Amino acid sequence: MTEAVADNHVNGCHTAEDRMLLDFLAAQRATALDIVAGLSEEAWHRSVVPSGWTPAGLIEHLSGAQFHWFIGVVAGEDTSPPADADIQPYDPLAPFVTDWSSADVIAEYREICARSDAILAATPLSAAPRGKHGDPGAEPPNVRWVVLHVIEEIARHCGHLDIGRELLDGTTRLGQKRSERPAS
Repeated sequence: MTEAVADNHVNGCHTAEDRMLLDFLAAQRATALDIVAGLSEEAWHRSVVPSGWTPAGLIEHLSGAQFHWFIGVVAGEDTSPPADADIQPYDPLAPFVTDWSSADVIAEYREICARSDAILAATPLSAAPRGKHGDPGAEPPNVRWVVLHVIEEIARHCGHLDIGRELLDGTTRLGQKRSERPAS
């Protein structure tokens, strides 16, 4: 959990249920990084599944999802790239891959998580989002829905990362809750 969310817990701006949801969000985020910790740079960029995603691409996707949902939808910030940026439009059918180094992918992930936590620390989960998702038939009713959706998204991809890690180097059990991991 980042400092912004921790400070909000102390200030009592969120209910106990809200704090629990934010704790689950923090745990899922940490789990994603736990699963890929220690991978070689080559393994970060190697796909071991027919769909073609790589660990680097999947972590970058999780950054993008949180950027969209928390910064764009919850905070209502303009998340459009600059007009002169050479960025391909999002393709939901394309495999998640990137040429970025593992250090750059992790730095972006942590930076977006911190920005998102600052937004969540200042926003009641019962509040309506300030921005739009872009799907007229499926706009989220409140910030709590967005938090639950992002927890679901990260958890789903943690399962993908977990199996990918096993296929890459045989390492298992990294996606378990810390309390359930075998002693080292």
